[in-house]
Amino acid sequence: MFAHSRRLSLTAFAALVAAASLIFVDAPTVKAADPIKIGFGMALTGPLAANGKMSLVAMQVWEDDINAKGGLLGRPVKLIYYDDQSNPSQVPAIYSKLLDVDKVDLIVSGYASTQIAAAMPVAIQRKKLFVSLFGTGINEKFNYPKYFSMIPNGPTPKPAFTRGFFKVAEVQNPKPETIALAYADAEFGQNACEGARENAKTSGFKSVYDKSYPPSTVDFSPIVRAIQAANPDLLVICSYPLDTVGMVKAMREVGFKPKMWGGAMVGLQATAFKTQLGPLLNGIVNYETWLPVKSMDFPGAMELLKKYQERAGAAGTDPLGYYMPVWAYADLQVLGDAIAATQSLDDDKLADYMRKATFKTVVGDVKFGPHGEWAEERTLAGQFQNIKSNSIDEFRDPSKETIIYPPQFKSGEVIYPYDRALTN
Repeated sequence: MFAHSRRLSLTAFAALVAAASLIFVDAPTVKAADPIKIGFGMALTGPLAANGKMSLVAMQVWEDDINAKGGLLGRPVKLIYYDDQSNPSQVPAIYSKLLDVDKVDLIVSGYASTQIAAAMPVAIQRKKLFVSLFGTGINEKFNYPKYFSMIPNGPTPKPAFTRGFFKVAEVQNPKPETIALAYADAEFGQNACEGARENAKTSGFKSVYDKSYPPSTVDFSPIVRAIQAANPDLLVICSYPLDTVGMVKAMREVGFKPKMWGGAMVGLQATAFKTQLGPLLNGIVNYETWLPVKSMDFPGAMELLKKYQERAGAAGTDPLGYYMPVWAYADLQVLGDAIAATQSLDDDKLADYMRKATFKTVVGDVKFGPHGEWAEERTLAGQFQNIKSNSIDEFRDPSKETIIYPPQFKSGEVIYPYDRALTN
């Protein structure tokens, strides 16, 4: 009897040991669950790198934030990315590698229209959900139902970039009459200028100059002189960062002073270009998307900005981060919320949910409409005012870039005409 009991006890003990060993064997498997992989290309070198690098830092903040909360679907999240070198021709191969070699679960875009347009055929062919970061009117020609755009341009994205410029110009007294349009002969420049033509017509301005320039242009003085010869009241420029800098310097060099100018000039949102140009920026009216003012203090925005700025030095990126970080973070915020809500990584299920939901993000409420654009437009117009030097401290002061449109976000009034902004 004792021996039998002893055998039973030994048997029970062995069972307990075996069960315990299973627990300890399984625990690392759960802890080391395969991550949810999100892949993208990003401009980390080349002319788009200033905006691409700050976007990446914000996306890495999101990655850390979401993993600190336990990840998604009980799994950690891992970002997998490659430098697209600001070259659209690199983009298709990057996304093919992400899907075929890295086996990412989901893809999002890098920064800029040119890169997004280059990735779209791959996303469409593979039937992948595609959330883009700052693409202008990309889906008008693709009409892809699983495309969603993180940019506040609303259902008519092409006119949105310059709508504020025209709304401000048309109420000036006396009202300006003529306009010149100059734009980079590339995806963003073409799209934004197409929208500017529409806005000019709506506002009743007569076009006296409408020409593109090659993206490789380095000397903008001849272009500015040709525009000056047409003598427009208004000048709208749709440009990429390096040509933006060239245009601003050429305007001062030539001494051309239209009544108002700016429009859709990419680059003036980045601190590196702001400090490079300093007082040359005074009076320029340009699009903006977010600034650290009270009217745009959405939940989590300032906390993100603080985390971003803490990392910016080591990352060698924009020290202030007023432009891309909130948008790059919101881009993944929307995707993460959709995954959590659907409990799925299925592209079709995620797209169906994203078409219907309203997302709470660091850039405010986001709801998508037709073609995956925002259901409502919220692009801003800002004017640089009273800048005295090239110091970064100038641009820590929110009053140096005043929101002048739309009314619900205004932080000040326009200084008009342009010549007056130079003497303030």
